[in-house]
Amino acid sequence: MTQSVVVQVGQCGNQIGCRFWNLVLREHANINKKGIYDEALSNFFRNVDTRYTDGDGKNLPQGLIRTLKARAVLIDMEEGVINELLQGPLRDLFDSKQLISDVSGSGNNWAVGYKQYGDQYRDQILNILRKTADHCDSLQCFFLIHSMGGGTGSGLGTFVLSLLEDEFPEVYRFVTSVYPSAEDDVITSPYNSVLAMKELTEHADCVLPIENQSLVDIVNKISQMASSSKMASTVKMESTLISNQTGVKRKEKPFDAMNNIVANLLLNLTSSSRFEGSLNMDLNEITMNLVPFPRLHYLVSSLTPLYTLADVNIPTRRLDQMFTDAFSKDHQLMHADPKHNLYLACALIVRGNVQISDLRRNIERLKHSLQFVSWNQEGWKTSLCSIPPVGHTHSLLALANNTCVKSTFTDLKDRFVKLYKKKAHIHHYLHVDGLELSCFTEATHSLMSLIEEYNQLDVTKGQIINNVPRISIAM
Repeated sequence: MTQSVVVQVGQCGNQIGCRFWNLVLREHANINKKGIYDEALSNFFRNVDTRYTDGDGKNLPQGLIRTLKARAVLIDMEEGVINELLQGPLRDLFDSKQLISDVSGSGNNWAVGYKQYGDQYRDQILNILRKTADHCDSLQCFFLIHSMGGGTGSGLGTFVLSLLEDEFPEVYRFVTSVYPSAEDDVITSPYNSVLAMKELTEHADCVLPIENQSLVDIVNKISQMASSSKMASTVKMESTLISNQTGVKRKEKPFDAMNNIVANLLLNLTSSSRFEGSLNMDLNEITMNLVPFPRLHYLVSSLTPLYTLADVNIPTRRLDQMFTDAFSKDHQLMHADPKHNLYLACALIVRGNVQISDLRRNIERLKHSLQFVSWNQEGWKTSLCSIPPVGHTHSLLALANNTCVKSTFTDLKDRFVKLYKKKAHIHHYLHVDGLELSCFTEATHSLMSLIEEYNQLDVTKGQIINNVPRISIAM
């Protein structure tokens, strides 16, 4: 069994991480009734005997759970979110050796996060990453969680990504990046996002872009369904749609519900690595099958059901309807239109009591409405995990490498250019040691080049290449 390490950077990254650790514990507790430390738990947790005080405790093999410690590194240049986590119900999952924090923040400035704090905390971050990796028998993947619009998440987050590539080149780097909406209240977010994009394109193995506005729209839709008398649905007390235990819905800033959706994306993504199934899919198979070109590693994700952990009493979707939902825009975690763009490849990660025949039947039913690149007409990768999410009989995560992501990148570029033409706020970045104006130029060229690569693929849409010559093998 392999292990994975979660690296959560910045306010957004740590808030999503908090939801992830909460949900993954609830998922394993729902299955692991005897409290045994097994291979499934070992993916994200260490079993530690706290009677030992030699610094790291003593790792215990399979057997009764003593104290679980998360395989995680928590980094933020403000103390608020990390302190809140350490004072909450998850405080025993972490210790001071897994945390790096400061008090001043990055001031919504990528350069402060990447250049200033990166240089200042480089050795400390490396030390924690190495120690966390040493606790793994077979480290397979780092999951980096961060946002693109602020300073710490975008700047220090992508700095950590480059460190991971240098220090652990053989370990996969999956990045969950939350992109700001056009109405974001951080005016410098286009700068931060474009500067971060260059690093993601160069140093990540796989990026799952999540649009903030898509999360808001999904949560609002769920709230409407929950309050609809027609659906006769109710929001339960343990729901992530409420802000406190009084049952009052969080409407203004539904961060918990939004972060819950992203956390469930990670739960489903890693389900085959943690649980048994008739058709398991390892994380390395995702990059191998879904990333035909190294720079084009941005995947559109869609989830069904979106209301997890029985948050809302909505009738279970029929199996075939679940597959249809996964290819509808309402279930995507970013605003894009894959059906009118070109698929390079697609992965379906199914959980629950689903048969391989059900999976194949639905692929045959749906694939005629999807346009795949001519040289990969059968570009499907599938996984069946027998353990469903808590509160549901089955679920589906679809990951699509599709040229539609360029629309998000194009919008981001346009917002960047509007600011950059006026050189607005540039002086804040140039005051940071090591940041030159050329950094903006290089980041812009990197993003435009990425968009152009997607455009070149889109030109081939609808082309079918017949009688492709085969490689001759001399006998």
